[in-house]
Amino acid sequence: MANYIAVVHREPESEYGVSFPDFPGCITAGKTLEEAKDMAVEALKLHIKGIIEDGEKIPKPSKFDDIINRSEYSDAVAFLLISLPDIKTKRVRVNITIPDDILKKIDDIARKKGMTRSSFLTVAAQKEIEAQ
Repeated sequence: MANYIAVVHREPESEYGVSFPDFPGCITAGKTLEEAKDMAVEALKLHIKGIIEDGEKIPKPSKFDDIINRSEYSDAVAFLLISLPDIKTKRVRVNITIPDDILKKIDDIARKKGMTRSSFLTVAAQKEIEAQ
């Protein structure tokens, strides 16, 4: 699950405005803080959908400490953590060669974890990529 920080601003006599440091141009607003959060979830979903459709890379979430220390957010009235389910990207079928004993171990572990072979290999590869 991806967790992105939303910054909430409010000028006197206005709605709660929401922006996303990781997604410039993705903004929304709401009359109440709860409505602003709901609108932020929808705005972020649509924004990410557009990024995927355009074939662009989705940025990794920034760290909270990095965001709150930026001077442009010193007037924020709140910070929200917007959690989105795993972002679905286009799946590509591949053909690989792997030793049969390793494949059996992969299948056994995947089954124990309630995963498919593909999801197990994807998660394992993602962990290795993130360790770089």
